[in-house]
Amino acid sequence: MAECRRVDSNSRSSSSNPTMDKSITLPPDEIFRNLENAKRFAIDIGGSLTKLAYYSTVQHKVAKVRSFDHSAKEATSDKLYEISVQEEVTARLHFIKFENAYIETCLDFIKDHLVNTETKVIKATGGGAHKFKDLIEKKLGLNVDKEDEMTCLIKGCNFVLKNIPHEAFVYSKHADTEFRFQTTHPDIFPYLLVNIGSGVSIVKVESEDKFERIGGSSIGGGTFWGLGALLTKTKRFDELLQLASKGQHTNVDMLVKDIYGGSYGSLGLTGDLIASSFGKSATVDKEFSKEDMAKSLLHMISNDIGQLACLYAKLHNLSRVYFGGFFIRGHPVTMHTITYSIKFFTKARLSLKLYIFHRNEVFLCFFKSLFSFQGEVQALFLRHEGYLGAIGAFLKGAEEDNPNQYSWGENFAGSSGLMSISPDMNPMQRARSGTFDMLEMDRLERQLVNLPLLLDPSSYIPDTVDLTRDAPAREYWLYCFQEALDGVVKRAVASQPDMPEATERAEKFRQKYRQKLEAFRHQPCVYGSLTVRSLLDTREHCLNEFNFPDPYSKIKQRENDMALKYYQRVVESLEKLSWEERQYALAKGVLAGNVFDWGAKAVSDVLESDPEFGFEEAKKQLEERPWLVDSYNQWLQRLKGPPHKCALFFVDNSGVDIILGVMPFVRELLSRGTEVVLASNSGPALNDVTNGELQILTERIAVMDPVIQSGLQEDRLTLIQSGSSSPCLDLSRLDKVLAMVVRERKTDLVIIEGMGRAIHTNYFAKLSCESLKMAVIKNSWLADRLGGKLFSVVFKYEVPEEKPGPGSVALTLL
Repeated sequence: MAECRRVDSNSRSSSSNPTMDKSITLPPDEIFRNLENAKRFAIDIGGSLTKLAYYSTVQHKVAKVRSFDHSAKEATSDKLYEISVQEEVTARLHFIKFENAYIETCLDFIKDHLVNTETKVIKATGGGAHKFKDLIEKKLGLNVDKEDEMTCLIKGCNFVLKNIPHEAFVYSKHADTEFRFQTTHPDIFPYLLVNIGSGVSIVKVESEDKFERIGGSSIGGGTFWGLGALLTKTKRFDELLQLASKGQHTNVDMLVKDIYGGSYGSLGLTGDLIASSFGKSATVDKEFSKEDMAKSLLHMISNDIGQLACLYAKLHNLSRVYFGGFFIRGHPVTMHTITYSIKFFTKARLSLKLYIFHRNEVFLCFFKSLFSFQGEVQALFLRHEGYLGAIGAFLKGAEEDNPNQYSWGENFAGSSGLMSISPDMNPMQRARSGTFDMLEMDRLERQLVNLPLLLDPSSYIPDTVDLTRDAPAREYWLYCFQEALDGVVKRAVASQPDMPEATERAEKFRQKYRQKLEAFRHQPCVYGSLTVRSLLDTREHCLNEFNFPDPYSKIKQRENDMALKYYQRVVESLEKLSWEERQYALAKGVLAGNVFDWGAKAVSDVLESDPEFGFEEAKKQLEERPWLVDSYNQWLQRLKGPPHKCALFFVDNSGVDIILGVMPFVRELLSRGTEVVLASNSGPALNDVTNGELQILTERIAVMDPVIQSGLQEDRLTLIQSGSSSPCLDLSRLDKVLAMVVRERKTDLVIIEGMGRAIHTNYFAKLSCESLKMAVIKNSWLADRLGGKLFSVVFKYEVPEEKPGPGSVALTLL
């Protein structure tokens, strides 16, 4: 979150509101980023907060590889390909949230920095859009085009649910972690949106463009604010919630035990249940504290909303209920009371004899059925619920560009994330004045979809360990990434030797990523569930932010050139072996190649100190069988059967890994009659091989190897980018083209290689076809936790719908 400093409010006059403090100093590089390239605007103005949205084009550096023509004069080069850093333009969405008190200064800032825009209209929504219409038009010279508030909310909600994997969460105040993030179902529809503003609107959403307001209430956030102000003389909404967080409602509310001396068993009512909100105020002759009255009021409003939401969810057979609106605003106390209410009413049962009058028969029978179900409805909240209206208004204005045809990803380097504003956890954030929240979304080059072979996409969770819940693991990995920072900075500078300013940019990267690590320590849920994957991805985002697209490019180039010299020798040695010996050597070769991972400190230290460490040395490092997880015997038996039709292979590292480990394994599959699809990263991450590099490497290998050459020529060997730029792998966000090829070729085997893709992610992934996961554990802390040692082996072969054999031992990761 970016802090903005207030200065003397009398230094400038306000023509629209004399009390408006509009004189603040804004750090433009931290808040209104890339404003000079803004193309389109939208704004959502509520009762106290303004949310601004705009689209910009971002120019950044990308690493490109180009093959040398070895048949021409370029053949004198020892290198297989050249690396160049080029400029590329991509699209980015910016969303900024701030208090209405700052709106005039923000508009002035935008006006002063806005250049070369063809925008003539700004889309506006929210109750304050009319109030500030004249001010916006005067300051920006744009025509305000007001959009329907509910339509914008729905469009915004659909957008974040589809594009941000850890958007929705369940709030559990007394659990080890407050936030439990949910796996987004591939089909987000239908769902119920309960928008709690001044009143309550309950909306059933069935598709992108089909939704219906099915109910609501006049008792909502405005009721809490209004009655709270009368009871406590507190005018600010956030201060009222702060009072409630310190109160004890039982001092004001009448409980069941206050009436009956205990529980009311025949009705299933516990003694601590509220029988009458504010019930004691009529019978007890004493003054009640502001805190207790605020807490009682909050429970009364929340219970009413929770009951309504449950009734409508059951009536329309919906289990996904999302809550939003200014009443929520990420406040722990409101999320807790809503959650408690939903849990109570979904688990409630009626065991009454109902004496039904004829005219009420339908209603009472329906009412009885509603309370006979258990646990079907969850109170779900959204990390970015405050931005829904602005996102929707922007999408309405951008329909001609059809932003929904693309996939978008949250840019962790430029987004505030979910920061707790609990007064106990982070007191500074209680003073919301001067605090700006930011969300940035980058348009991805590829449209991302689920892997068609996931057994149950709705229950798929990529990450093996949730660091949010595992405190010892969290502390270790945060320390690990902190310690690795110097090495990353060093390699980033070395990757751009001809750019004098690289050192300065690398130091800015260091500062930015260190700030992110501190944010993770304070609030692990800042970008959803904290995992090794999110730590790696955040680092990649920060590197790209400061124009270091591929810090390991020179290392990869050197290792690829070196490994190619040994390829024919490795293949010849394999062909001399018997069939069964060769299968073991191939498996061991993939594992030995996987040792060459510059993302693992134990390996990078060896590679930097011992340049002679090679393929054969790596084989000697591997543990002897039986391996830590050892399904090799089952895999060997399967190979004695008919060949697979098509194997999808997610590859890992450049150099020895892909050339001497993976490619011989691939040629064996091709020789068996199996088609192979090699899926590699779309963009750089650590020393992982990218699709551009793999294309060049495979063409060079094909010149030396007729098996690989015929595979390419006959279209039995296909190279496709995965859609990922991460050392880990999310099978729910893959390139749409890859998914189509997998389906068309009737893929019946998925191979996942590497610690990031097969252990940190996807170890427990269930597929509808056979799978083989191979990795070497190159972290001593992780190895010790798994009951192994450094360079322990995971070789996990699985067949769907069958119980694992004796060798398929599950790691005790969790």
